[in-house]
Amino acid sequence: MKKPVMAAFLAAEAALYAAFLALDLTGGGPTVAVKYGGILLCVAFALGAAARGGDRLVPLALALTALADWFLLVRDDHYAVGVAVFLCVQTVYLLRLRRDGIGTAWPLRAGIALAAWLGLWVLRMASPLNLLAGFYFSQLLSNTLLAWRGHGRRARCFATGLTLFVGCDVCVGLFNAGLASPALYRAVSLGMWFFYLPSQVLIALTALPEKEEAL
Repeated sequence: MKKPVMAAFLAAEAALYAAFLALDLTGGGPTVAVKYGGILLCVAFALGAAARGGDRLVPLALALTALADWFLLVRDDHYAVGVAVFLCVQTVYLLRLRRDGIGTAWPLRAGIALAAWLGLWVLRMASPLNLLAGFYFSQLLSNTLLAWRGHGRRARCFATGLTLFVGCDVCVGLFNAGLASPALYRAVSLGMWFFYLPSQVLIALTALPEKEEAL
Protein backbone atom coordinates (compact mmCIF):
# COMPACT_ATOMS: atom_id res chain seq x y z
CA MET A 1 0.00 0.00 0.00
CA LYS A 2 1.43 3.38 -0.94
CA LYS A 3 2.87 5.41 1.90
CA PRO A 4 0.51 8.39 1.33
CA VAL A 5 -2.48 6.07 1.75
CA MET A 6 -1.16 4.64 5.00
CA ALA A 7 -0.21 8.11 6.22
CA ALA A 8 -3.73 9.32 5.47
CA PHE A 9 -5.18 6.32 7.31
CA LEU A 10 -3.06 6.96 10.40
CA ALA A 11 -3.78 10.70 10.31
CA ALA A 12 -7.53 10.10 10.04
CA GLU A 13 -7.48 7.59 12.90
CA ALA A 14 -5.41 9.98 15.03
CA ALA A 15 -7.91 12.77 14.38
CA LEU A 16 -10.87 10.56 15.30
CA TYR A 17 -9.03 9.31 18.39
CA ALA A 18 -8.24 12.82 19.58
CA ALA A 19 -11.80 13.95 18.87
CA PHE A 20 -13.60 11.30 20.90
CA LEU A 21 -11.09 11.40 23.75
CA ALA A 22 -11.59 15.16 24.01
CA LEU A 23 -15.37 14.74 23.95
CA ASP A 24 -15.25 11.94 26.52
CA LEU A 25 -13.01 13.96 28.84
CA THR A 26 -15.10 17.12 28.61
CA GLY A 27 -18.55 15.58 28.20
CA GLY A 28 -18.90 17.70 25.10
CA GLY A 29 -21.28 15.44 23.22
CA PRO A 30 -22.01 11.96 21.87
CA THR A 31 -19.06 10.04 20.49
CA VAL A 32 -20.62 6.84 19.14
CA ALA A 33 -20.46 7.91 15.49
CA VAL A 34 -16.85 9.04 15.83
CA LYS A 35 -15.77 5.82 17.54
CA TYR A 36 -17.60 3.57 15.11
CA GLY A 37 -16.19 5.52 12.20
CA GLY A 38 -12.72 4.68 13.44
CA ILE A 39 -13.54 0.95 13.42
CA LEU A 40 -15.05 1.10 9.93
CA LEU A 41 -11.95 2.90 8.71
CA CYS A 42 -9.83 0.01 10.02
CA VAL A 43 -12.00 -2.42 8.05
CA ALA A 44 -11.63 -0.37 4.87
CA PHE A 45 -7.84 -0.14 5.27
CA ALA A 46 -7.48 -3.89 5.87
CA LEU A 47 -9.69 -4.68 2.88
CA GLY A 48 -7.54 -2.46 0.68
CA ALA A 49 -4.39 -4.17 1.96
CA ALA A 50 -5.88 -7.63 1.33
CA ALA A 51 -6.84 -6.63 -2.21
CA ARG A 52 -3.17 -5.88 -2.84
CA GLY A 53 -2.06 -9.33 -1.69
CA GLY A 54 -2.08 -8.80 2.06
CA ASP A 55 -3.53 -10.89 4.87
CA ARG A 56 -7.14 -11.90 4.22
CA LEU A 57 -7.93 -13.04 7.76
CA VAL A 58 -7.41 -9.57 9.21
CA PRO A 59 -10.20 -7.84 7.24
CA LEU A 60 -12.52 -10.73 8.09
CA ALA A 61 -11.76 -10.34 11.78
CA LEU A 62 -12.15 -6.56 11.62
CA ALA A 63 -15.45 -6.85 9.75
CA LEU A 64 -16.70 -9.14 12.51
CA THR A 65 -15.40 -6.63 15.04
CA ALA A 66 -17.45 -3.91 13.36
CA LEU A 67 -20.51 -6.18 13.46
CA ALA A 68 -20.01 -6.84 17.17
CA ASP A 69 -19.65 -3.11 17.81
CA TRP A 70 -22.85 -2.51 15.87
CA PHE A 71 -24.71 -4.39 18.60
CA LEU A 72 -22.64 -3.36 21.61
CA LEU A 73 -21.85 0.26 20.74
CA VAL A 74 -24.26 1.58 18.13
CA ARG A 75 -27.45 -0.27 19.04
CA ASP A 76 -26.43 -0.83 22.67
CA ASP A 77 -28.54 -3.98 22.85
CA HIS A 78 -28.39 -7.69 21.92
CA TYR A 79 -25.30 -7.99 24.12
CA ALA A 80 -25.08 -11.77 23.89
CA VAL A 81 -25.02 -11.54 20.09
CA GLY A 82 -22.28 -8.92 20.23
CA VAL A 83 -20.14 -10.99 22.59
CA ALA A 84 -20.70 -14.11 20.47
CA VAL A 85 -19.49 -12.22 17.38
CA PHE A 86 -16.42 -11.08 19.31
CA LEU A 87 -15.79 -14.75 20.10
CA CYS A 88 -15.84 -15.39 16.35
CA VAL A 89 -13.22 -12.64 15.99
CA GLN A 90 -10.94 -14.51 18.38
CA THR A 91 -11.55 -17.71 16.42
CA VAL A 92 -10.27 -15.96 13.29
CA TYR A 93 -7.19 -14.79 15.18
CA LEU A 94 -6.66 -18.35 16.41
CA LEU A 95 -6.69 -19.48 12.77
CA ARG A 96 -4.11 -16.82 11.99
CA LEU A 97 -1.84 -17.94 14.83
CA ARG A 98 -2.15 -21.54 13.70
CA ARG A 99 -1.44 -20.59 10.09
CA ASP A 100 1.66 -18.70 11.19
CA GLY A 101 2.98 -21.77 12.97
CA ILE A 102 2.53 -20.46 16.50
CA GLY A 103 0.07 -23.15 17.52
CA THR A 104 -3.22 -23.34 19.35
CA ALA A 105 -2.35 -24.24 22.99
CA TRP A 106 -5.63 -25.98 23.76
CA PRO A 107 -4.66 -26.83 27.38
CA LEU A 108 -3.90 -23.14 28.02
CA ARG A 109 -7.21 -22.08 26.48
CA ALA A 110 -9.19 -24.61 28.50
CA GLY A 111 -7.39 -23.68 31.72
CA ILE A 112 -7.97 -19.96 31.34
CA ALA A 113 -11.62 -20.53 30.41
CA LEU A 114 -12.19 -22.70 33.49
CA ALA A 115 -10.43 -20.12 35.67
CA ALA A 116 -12.67 -17.37 34.26
CA TRP A 117 -15.82 -19.38 34.91
CA LEU A 118 -14.66 -20.26 38.43
CA GLY A 119 -13.98 -16.61 39.14
CA LEU A 120 -17.47 -15.66 37.99
CA TRP A 121 -18.97 -18.38 40.15
CA VAL A 122 -17.01 -17.21 43.22
CA LEU A 123 -18.15 -13.64 42.61
CA ARG A 124 -21.74 -14.88 42.15
CA MET A 125 -21.83 -13.39 38.66
CA ALA A 126 -22.24 -16.61 36.66
CA SER A 127 -25.11 -15.46 34.46
CA PRO A 128 -25.34 -16.88 30.91
CA LEU A 129 -24.11 -13.59 29.43
CA ASN A 130 -21.20 -13.35 31.87
CA LEU A 131 -20.20 -16.96 31.24
CA LEU A 132 -20.18 -16.26 27.50
CA ALA A 133 -18.14 -13.09 28.09
CA GLY A 134 -15.75 -15.00 30.33
CA PHE A 135 -15.17 -17.62 27.64
CA TYR A 136 -14.62 -14.91 25.02
CA PHE A 137 -12.10 -13.13 27.24
CA SER A 138 -10.26 -16.38 27.91
CA GLN A 139 -9.77 -16.83 24.17
CA LEU A 140 -8.61 -13.25 23.71
CA LEU A 141 -6.11 -13.64 26.54
CA SER A 142 -4.90 -16.97 25.16
CA ASN A 143 -4.43 -15.49 21.68
CA THR A 144 -2.52 -12.57 23.17
CA LEU A 145 -0.14 -14.79 25.10
CA LEU A 146 0.47 -16.92 22.01
CA ALA A 147 0.94 -13.92 19.73
CA TRP A 148 3.99 -12.80 21.72
CA ARG A 149 5.70 -16.02 20.63
CA GLY A 150 5.84 -14.71 17.07
CA HIS A 151 8.89 -13.15 15.49
CA GLY A 152 9.35 -10.02 13.42
CA ARG A 153 7.79 -6.58 13.34
CA ARG A 154 4.44 -7.79 12.03
CA ALA A 155 4.11 -10.34 14.83
CA ARG A 156 5.02 -7.74 17.46
CA CYS A 157 2.51 -5.30 16.02
CA PHE A 158 -0.21 -7.96 16.13
CA ALA A 159 0.72 -8.97 19.69
CA THR A 160 0.72 -5.33 20.82
CA GLY A 161 -2.70 -4.82 19.24
CA LEU A 162 -4.11 -7.83 21.08
CA THR A 163 -2.52 -6.66 24.34
CA LEU A 164 -4.27 -3.30 24.03
CA PHE A 165 -7.45 -5.25 23.23
CA VAL A 166 -7.05 -7.03 26.58
CA GLY A 167 -6.61 -3.67 28.30
CA CYS A 168 -9.86 -2.47 26.73
CA ASP A 169 -11.80 -5.53 27.84
CA VAL A 170 -10.44 -5.36 31.38
CA CYS A 171 -11.85 -1.83 31.54
CA VAL A 172 -15.14 -3.02 30.05
CA GLY A 173 -15.37 -5.81 32.63
CA LEU A 174 -14.69 -3.48 35.55
CA PHE A 175 -17.12 -0.91 34.18
CA ASN A 176 -20.00 -3.34 33.66
CA ALA A 177 -19.41 -5.37 36.81
CA GLY A 178 -19.29 -2.33 39.04
CA LEU A 179 -16.08 -3.62 40.64
CA ALA A 180 -14.17 -0.39 40.18
CA SER A 181 -14.03 2.05 43.06
CA PRO A 182 -15.64 5.47 42.50
CA ALA A 183 -12.17 6.89 41.92
CA LEU A 184 -11.44 4.31 39.21
CA TYR A 185 -14.87 4.24 37.60
CA ARG A 186 -14.19 7.34 35.52
CA ALA A 187 -10.78 6.00 34.50
CA VAL A 188 -12.09 2.67 33.24
CA SER A 189 -14.95 4.36 31.39
CA LEU A 190 -12.36 6.38 29.47
CA GLY A 191 -9.88 3.52 29.28
CA MET A 192 -12.12 1.30 27.17
CA TRP A 193 -11.69 3.30 23.96
CA PHE A 194 -8.31 4.69 24.99
CA PHE A 195 -7.03 1.13 24.44
CA TYR A 196 -9.54 -0.13 21.89
CA LEU A 197 -9.07 2.02 18.80
CA PRO A 198 -5.24 1.85 18.89
CA SER A 199 -5.53 -1.92 19.20
CA GLN A 200 -7.63 -2.15 16.05
CA VAL A 201 -5.37 0.23 14.13
CA LEU A 202 -2.31 -1.88 14.95
CA ILE A 203 -4.11 -5.06 13.94
CA ALA A 204 -5.27 -3.44 10.69
CA LEU A 205 -1.66 -2.55 9.84
CA THR A 206 -0.72 -6.23 9.98
CA ALA A 207 -2.91 -6.82 6.93
CA LEU A 208 -0.33 -5.08 4.74
CA PRO A 209 1.47 -7.23 2.14
CA GLU A 210 5.01 -8.04 3.23
CA LYS A 211 6.49 -6.16 0.28
CA GLU A 212 4.66 -3.02 1.38
CA GLU A 213 5.08 -3.52 5.11
CA ALA A 214 6.07 -0.40 6.94
CA LEU A 215 5.61 -1.59 10.53
